[in-house]
Amino acid sequence: MAYSDLQDFISALEKAGELKRISVPVDPYLEISAIANRIMSEGGPALLFDNVVSQKNFGANHASGANNASGAKNPGQQYPVAINLMGSEKRMAMAVNAGSLDAKAAEISGLIEWAWSFAKDFNPFTAIPQALPKVPQALSFIPHKKNHPICQEVIDDESGFDSLPVLTCWPKDGGPFLTLPLVCTQDPENLRRNMGMYRMQVYDSRTAGMHWHIHKDGAHNFSKYVKSGERMPVAVALGCDPAVIYASTAPLPEGVWEMLFAGFLRGRGAGVCKATLSDLLVPADAEFILEGYVDPLETRIEGPFGDHTGFYSLQDEYPVFHLQRITRRKNPVYPATIVGIPPKEDCWMAKATERLFLPLLKQLCPEIIDLSMPFEGVFHNCVIVSAAKRFPGQARKVMNFLWGMGQMMYTKCIIVVDEEVNPHNYSEVAWRAFNNVDGKRDIVLSDGPLDALDHSSPLPRYGTRIGIDATRKGPGEGHTRPWPDPLAMDKSVEDMVSRRWKEYGF
Repeated sequence: MAYSDLQDFISALEKAGELKRISVPVDPYLEISAIANRIMSEGGPALLFDNVVSQKNFGANHASGANNASGAKNPGQQYPVAINLMGSEKRMAMAVNAGSLDAKAAEISGLIEWAWSFAKDFNPFTAIPQALPKVPQALSFIPHKKNHPICQEVIDDESGFDSLPVLTCWPKDGGPFLTLPLVCTQDPENLRRNMGMYRMQVYDSRTAGMHWHIHKDGAHNFSKYVKSGERMPVAVALGCDPAVIYASTAPLPEGVWEMLFAGFLRGRGAGVCKATLSDLLVPADAEFILEGYVDPLETRIEGPFGDHTGFYSLQDEYPVFHLQRITRRKNPVYPATIVGIPPKEDCWMAKATERLFLPLLKQLCPEIIDLSMPFEGVFHNCVIVSAAKRFPGQARKVMNFLWGMGQMMYTKCIIVVDEEVNPHNYSEVAWRAFNNVDGKRDIVLSDGPLDALDHSSPLPRYGTRIGIDATRKGPGEGHTRPWPDPLAMDKSVEDMVSRRWKEYGF
């Protein structure tokens, strides 16, 4: 069953023994992040901080060297803070309403295979009767409007960002950051809706940086307002059903509304409502909605920020979000995460992307068997893919296919191994790569777009990617010598050893 909202998910985690409540006073200035960093590194539970103290009090006491033990709070900063809610494979699977990520991937694979077969062998006399039973299910995924949304139980024109327990995550951060904002925008020309996750640095009670990259749909929508010179309406949702949160990060095709994908993940359509200051549709069951605008003529320095790469991302000019109104539920929970040196919560969100989008990649590029995105590659810096080779150069075909697939264009290193190699066994992958690669023949250099957060390329957002063909080679690829078989014990002897293992004293 789909969760009704974030707090429903929190309750489910608590019942499953996956959440720990912390009632002692904690501060959103560095302290919550330090606790979460340790918990995430140890693979620990989700956390709910019930007693969050004032940033200002901590800052003053911290500067004077005093120990902040009073637990004093600012009015309005008494919202609980939830963090690491999706910080394990189990919790991430719960978030998308599945027993495991691979089970959800199998569901997606079945849907893709049915759709492909339907389109390939279309016969109206047989296809339409077969499709009719699936129509009600497909319609159930569509977002539906709610007339009395909980996200508008309270409408507040007075409070600003300083009423929220916004985290300062790392010591050299440029300030506090919203780290799980779902930014809702709309293309003014074709009216396509978008919901993306872009961090937001809080400058003061009414303004924040809008960190959308030029490759993202939010920035593409914004470019239309830059041309017209008009202010862009923007609404930011904080705290939703976890499937909605994850959907905002998913690498969907351009123009596909993330709320539709969330409906599929939930098994039923997500609720939406019209914002109070614009025609934007926002998640109806959000804990908070921040309504405002971005002025196309205004930018401001944003950053540094301790980012998912494990380094501080550099300062740069970004648009500014102006907060006009906060709407919220009566007793909301403030959602947050931290990113940094893996593993962190966002690694498991990336793992969900790896598993859930693999069936689509396999349909489009049938030689792909499996792929893995190591945590150390921070999503987009490394992809290991096993492929079934039938002809010379097929590993390079796979590389170029992946570099041409949406956000996979950012992938700095692609390693292709043979189909029998497990891409999730990094020791086996390293053994194959270190032994199978000839530098001149098997290294591919490809110039193209890179993520805006990449600090290693000489130019921002553009550089050279590397492909490594670690598959076995034949004469068609210039290898005229015999290729040796890997070592493998005789299976009959292995079976005998297994049967007699205890007799050997082990």
